[in-house]
Amino acid sequence: MPTLTLSEGNSISYDHVLPSDGGHTFCCFNALSGDKGMWDAAIGERVRAAGHGLLTWNFRGQAGSDFTIDSFSADQIVDDAVAVFEAVQPAKPAHVGLSIGGLYAMRAHLRGGAGKAHGIVLINTLRKEGPRLDWVNNAVVRCAETGGLDLMRDLYSPLLMNADWQAANRENFLGDGGYRGLAADDGTLMLLKSGVPTKWDVPYEQIDVPVLSLTGEQDRVFRDPAHIDELSARIANLTREDLPDAGHMIPVERPEKLAAAIVDWMAKAG
Repeated sequence: MPTLTLSEGNSISYDHVLPSDGGHTFCCFNALSGDKGMWDAAIGERVRAAGHGLLTWNFRGQAGSDFTIDSFSADQIVDDAVAVFEAVQPAKPAHVGLSIGGLYAMRAHLRGGAGKAHGIVLINTLRKEGPRLDWVNNAVVRCAETGGLDLMRDLYSPLLMNADWQAANRENFLGDGGYRGLAADDGTLMLLKSGVPTKWDVPYEQIDVPVLSLTGEQDRVFRDPAHIDELSARIANLTREDLPDAGHMIPVERPEKLAAAIVDWMAKAG
């Protein structure tokens, strides 16, 4: 897979599939504990069948992307995304972001230049800063420090995932092996820490391209209907779709619905 070198000790691992028939390139922003492989598994085959391309990459600290200790912040993550766009020059880019990845997608677009998108897909992104979000973000970090990703998954999966996914996957969780916290210099832990001070109140009114906002109604951690209503009203050209049978991780829980929603929306949005 290609690698973009950013500076000494810092690089981005990415994959790029060109569109056909004048299609768009879906440029996918991970969540902080995500991986670019999720996008290909969830939507890759389906968007390619519709003539679209796919650009995925891992943030510094995620698999295959090197990092230095002082290289973690929301601004740096957006800088890196724009650097990938400048290097790859994706055709007719449409940004797709999961969770905080949607925030990075909006920020990249608002930068302009290589970061500008033809459209933006937000997957369980819309939220506001406040005591609850701050508590959740800090608790996730504490959880990773104490028991690593296994403890995070055991505690948060029943709150983030839909009931069908829980029933199908319960046997893979709450094992007898115990927990081990992530090391202080672990890339995932450093990414999670970078999310704590992130500012969420982007100038939504300045987003000048079509936006698709997808919300899983079974997300019991980040979904706040009143906040979603308020922020949705600030985006001029917004299509909103609420999924009653999905939680926070729609690409994992309902990949077929996600791919269909994105492709259908893009066809209408142009």
